[in-house]
Amino acid sequence: MMSGFQDLGFGKIDIDREQRTGHPEIIFGAGKTPEQIAAIFRTLTEAHGCAMVTRASDEAAVEVAKLYPDAKLDETSRLLTYGRRNRQLPGKVLVLSAGTSDIAVAGEAAGTAEWLGCQVERVFDVGVAGIDRLLAYRSQIREASVLIVVAGMEGALASVVGGMVRRPVIAVPTSVGYGAHFQGLTPLLAMLTSCAAGVSVVNIDNGFGAGYQAANILQLVEESGGER
Repeated sequence: MMSGFQDLGFGKIDIDREQRTGHPEIIFGAGKTPEQIAAIFRTLTEAHGCAMVTRASDEAAVEVAKLYPDAKLDETSRLLTYGRRNRQLPGKVLVLSAGTSDIAVAGEAAGTAEWLGCQVERVFDVGVAGIDRLLAYRSQIREASVLIVVAGMEGALASVVGGMVRRPVIAVPTSVGYGAHFQGLTPLLAMLTSCAAGVSVVNIDNGFGAGYQAANILQLVEESGGER
């Protein structure tokens, strides 16, 4: 054991991250072997009583289940979790997806925020091609404390939602779309140049980053003594 992290040889596990940031380290599963993931998972669980892996494979879930049979893999979001943060942050996060094809990324955002202690609601398939679908949820949209908007194609949903609310909007471009969509570059640039003030943008398909940022915002609210 060394100050601040535990050295496993192939990786140095940041067990003090929760003390610094309010949230424990979360494992990025892609590119790691199932055995590496299981070892990191065990280290984090021993330190915090819970752990989460993003982009987890079925093989990693099997390996982790040997140590923690109650660990759960969400087949859509590919989040592998054991336990959850023992906290309830104030306010509510609303996760919107433009289309059904965006649900995997939206699920990653929602699941991350929930695991970090947020109350989360999900509203899927409300893209601007059928604007009445979005407007049917106008009350929920305006009541949310933080909104995560997940969209591929041209990414227009983030601008529309940004013009409807007085709360932070976190936009997530996805790699869903036709050729000129350029694997998510088109919605990324569209969201970065949104005409709606107050829209921030994470990287392509980065649902995890959006959920984490939403939790950071509500953590600040909690520390400030507010309700939203």
